[in-house]
Amino acid sequence: MAREQVFAILMLLGFSFYMIWDQYHWWSSRDDYSFGFLVPLFAIYVIYDRWPRIKSHLSGVYDRPVMLKVNWRVRWFEWAAYAVFLGGISLFVVGAILRSVTGPQNPASLAIAVGFSGLLPSTVFIMNRECLGGELMPLKHRLSLTGLFLFPALVWLISAPLVSALETKIRVFLLTQVTFVVFNLFDLMGLEIDREGNILFLPKGRVGVEEACSGIYSLTACIFVGSFLAAVFLDRFWKKGLFVMAAMVLALLMNLFRSLFLTSWSYLYGPGAINDSWSLPLIGNVGTVHDVMGFAVLGLTSICLLLLLPIFNFKLKPFEHATDHDETLNK
Repeated sequence: MAREQVFAILMLLGFSFYMIWDQYHWWSSRDDYSFGFLVPLFAIYVIYDRWPRIKSHLSGVYDRPVMLKVNWRVRWFEWAAYAVFLGGISLFVVGAILRSVTGPQNPASLAIAVGFSGLLPSTVFIMNRECLGGELMPLKHRLSLTGLFLFPALVWLISAPLVSALETKIRVFLLTQVTFVVFNLFDLMGLEIDREGNILFLPKGRVGVEEACSGIYSLTACIFVGSFLAAVFLDRFWKKGLFVMAAMVLALLMNLFRSLFLTSWSYLYGPGAINDSWSLPLIGNVGTVHDVMGFAVLGLTSICLLLLLPIFNFKLKPFEHATDHDETLNK
């Protein structure tokens, strides 16, 4: 391994440790980002899982002979990689300076995460112009090698908090949609209900659809889990993207189901009933109705994501003509 490659690895490790230290503040102080503690482990596991393919690219073992030459297309990708690298390191430095001056804040953490998401893949592409044997690595394999590091590079964008203004807009939008859908479904069924903003007026009292019920927390968690499952178990880029989109839709639908259930419970037993304890036989108290539904929906969402994997991995077997059988019939 060349000295430049060793230096690049040490540089990336240093940047990643600093980013983990920065995001640790959010993981430990905000419940909705506590899943971030799993992000470093999942990133390491994905690299470990893909290591045989990474090693194959680096060693120069290819399935078939390829043309080893530098053309305008290779140059274009290299210049693009240099541009991404410079942009990434600039964002990272700006975020680090902002972090050191003002302390933990959303823009600084997001800038650091975005910077690292550009640094890692661009460095992999730039530093692997040649295989370990000294031969030029074909462009196709350089791009394939870079693609193997996309999950470890981009997953930090999920575990870093959004800018407050953007996060608020998303939360308010989702909250408005959930309240609107719940109100219209109850009204469509002919049930007595009224609405003012995010407040639903029921026969036995009023229910406020809180910010936590907007679904932004479950949406973030589902994007993280969906991205990890897609990175490990799916083999096509379009399948990975479609699976993450399916995870987002599933998170929104499950949150809507949770809001409908809690509103129905409040309609039947009163708004205060969702904070009553829920007991199960042989187990006893398992928490309030509100909390139990939150954990139940989270578990159900995870099960649905796992059940989607075989569907996305389903492949039709190629149709084979029964030539021997046809010949027998002809005889």
